[in-house]
Amino acid sequence: QVQLVESGGGLVQPGGSLRLSCAASGIFSVDATGWYRQAPGKQRDLVATITSGGDTNYADSVKGRFTISGDNAKNTVYLQMNDLKPEDTAVYYCYLIVPRRGTYWGQGTQVTVSS
Repeated sequence: QVQLVESGGGLVQPGGSLRLSCAASGIFSVDATGWYRQAPGKQRDLVATITSGGDTNYADSVKGRFTISGDNAKNTVYLQMNDLKPEDTAVYYCYLIVPRRGTYWGQGTQVTVSS
């Protein structure tokens, strides 16, 4: 059974930093993994993704501020978020795409950027 456990969300002031983590279990290989976010009343949008080959992709709104990385030994993906802005406030969801099995989602972690 595939499980994703997220951590690292919280309240931070504008300009601050947070690092989200997403630990996966029950998998042997991954095609891609990453993060989406959903603000109240809005659709869920892609934030960043990383493929099994290490290619990364970012939403324009976070380029230069967020960095996605993975630790294969720990089956964990990270999202380092710097220079946070109030518009980054959202629930952040990690996901992963498992070959021949589909897409799995974490439970979500709240990020609030406010002074």
